[in-house]
Order: sequence, then structure tokens, then C-alpha cells
Amino acid sequence: MSVAVVGTGSIGVAFALVFARAGAEVRCWDPLPEAIGRARADLADKAATLHRHGLLDDPDAVLGLVTLTSDLSTATAGVELVQECAPEDVELKRDLFARLGELTGPDTVLASSSSAISASRIGHDLPAADRILVGHPGNPPYLLPVVEVVPSPLTRPDVVERASATYADAGLHPVRLRREVEGFLFNRLQGAVLREAYCLVRDGVASVADIDAVMRLGLGRRWGVVGPFETVDLNTRGGIGVHAGRMGPAYARMGAERGQDDPWTEELVAEVVRQRREAMPLEEWEQRVRWRDERLMDLIADEGGSAPSA
Repeated sequence: MSVAVVGTGSIGVAFALVFARAGAEVRCWDPLPEAIGRARADLADKAATLHRHGLLDDPDAVLGLVTLTSDLSTATAGVELVQECAPEDVELKRDLFARLGELTGPDTVLASSSSAISASRIGHDLPAADRILVGHPGNPPYLLPVVEVVPSPLTRPDVVERASATYADAGLHPVRLRREVEGFLFNRLQGAVLREAYCLVRDGVASVADIDAVMRLGLGRRWGVVGPFETVDLNTRGGIGVHAGRMGPAYARMGAERGQDDPWTEELVAEVVRQRREAMPLEEWEQRVRWRDERLMDLIADEGGSAPSA
């Protein structure tokens, strides 16, 4: 596997580690010599830190797979995927992808790490639009193994398949969005929490530190094991449908306080229940609750902490 990483800021360096750790040949490009120098030092530091934590066996071997260059044609020649990690500026990205389209072959995947700019906006009217998609990572991608794969309506299906396969081969979990939406999944979910957190500070309900504590020690710790849908599915005997019946009205009132009107209709709840029951039949509920609790115990033990006393 050969990959080009275009832009050597923090996301570019992290992506280089992701691919090199999986054994890929990685060529990193940046037009600024000082940026290349910083990236070289940052790569070495992160690789050494991973090794110190037992997450990387041979830092030198991984670093040996990474080449840094200021020549874009050298960086992109013959690669299977280009991971663009330039600043969040649509015109800058459009100019860059126009060049990438000219420098790469018809089967090279052109992926943007953009946090909010869609592939449609980047690839609009570009000859290579059918090869452009968004591959948005969690930050930092070498520690958060999820990547959102977001094609435009023009992106070829085979490009989406090959991008997803390349990410999976690199140890990431590709999540394909069914359609483009601003902010994709990661930032829409994060944004919903942040909007409420800001409001709670504004309204004098809690301090920044206390809100962070609730997320870090409560919701965040639990979501590190199971996501929000599985959380409430396991929190309520009878599953997520029972939870929606009990808590849906309260959540609707909370949303109304913020001017939000997105009711959990019977049809919507039924669809969520259907997907959860496909993933986990209710007969397995007690077993899965036990699994969740043991994973939380593992996290607490790994942190060297203890569960709160009664």
C-alpha cells in the first residue's frame, strides 16, 4: 500500500503514523520547508511516545516508511490514496484538488480530511470530481480509530469501496455516510453537546469544570464502551423502545427550551428499535449489560483508579 499525505500539520503527521504503522509506504508533502522540519520532529516524537506506551514495537521501522518532500508530483506518483490535510479553506482545497487530479491516475482515491467542507463543494466542476470524497478522522487519528467516508453524488462507488478498504487495512474503522450533511457525524454530534454545554454555562447552571467532569467521568467514560443508542438500550430493561416512551417527553421539553422541535415520532423510534434488535436481541440484554459493566471495570483498572464508594 502506498499513500500520499498532503499537508504536514498535526492531522497530516497523525495520518502518516496511521498508514506507516500499518506497513504502508507514506509520502508526505508540504510546500513549506519549515513545516517539513517540524513534521519530521513531530513524527519522531509521536512514534517514540507510542513505543513508550507499548503501542508501537519498532519506531525506527515505522519512521523509515515515511518520506517528506516539497515536490507534489513526487509525493503522489503511483499512490493508491491521497489524504489531503490542508487548512479548512474551500478555495485552497479546490486549487489543491485540481492539481491532485492532474498528477494522479484515474484510479487514485482523492480524500479530504475536511471537518465540515463537503466533497461536492471541493470537487464542483473539477475533472476529478468522481474520485473525490471526504475521509474525516477523529483527532488525533492515530489514537481514535474512526474515519467518516463521505462521498459526493458524483463520487464513483468503486472509489468509495477502495477508500474504505484502504482505511480498514490501516486499522481504522470506516463509517460511510449515506448522504452529505454539513459537519458529517462527528462534528454534528460534538456540536450538539457543545451547544448545550455553552448554554448551561450561560444560564448559570454549572461551571465549565463541572460540565467537563460529567462528560469525562460519566457520559464520556460510558460512551467509550457503548454509543448513545446502545447506552439507553442497556440502561432500560425492555430496551430502547421502553426508554423512548419514558424519557422521550422529557427530552422533547429540553429541546423546546432551546427552540428545537425534532420529535421522536413512532415511526422513527420503531426504526431505531428495529436496528438495535438486529444488532442485539432482547434475549441477550442481561448478558450485554454485564459485558458493558466489565468493560467499564477494565477502564477503571487501566486508569489505576477506583470506582466511587457508595
